[in-house]
Amino acid sequence: MNDFITALGLLLVLEGVPYFLSPSKMRIWVIQVAKLPDDTLRKTGLVMMMLGLFVIYLVRT
Repeated sequence: MNDFITALGLLLVLEGVPYFLSPSKMRIWVIQVAKLPDDTLRKTGLVMMMLGLFVIYLVRT
């Protein structure tokens, strides 16, 4: 359970860094992402999840 909470904390830190360093560029980027079609977002999300699982697999084995 500690690993899970640590991972959540690290996720929040990594997600917050771009907004802290360059909020104006992040605002533009978020607007551009919002304009993408659902299918593109879905495929990107799937690739990111698979990449994350692969990284976890490499670290844990």
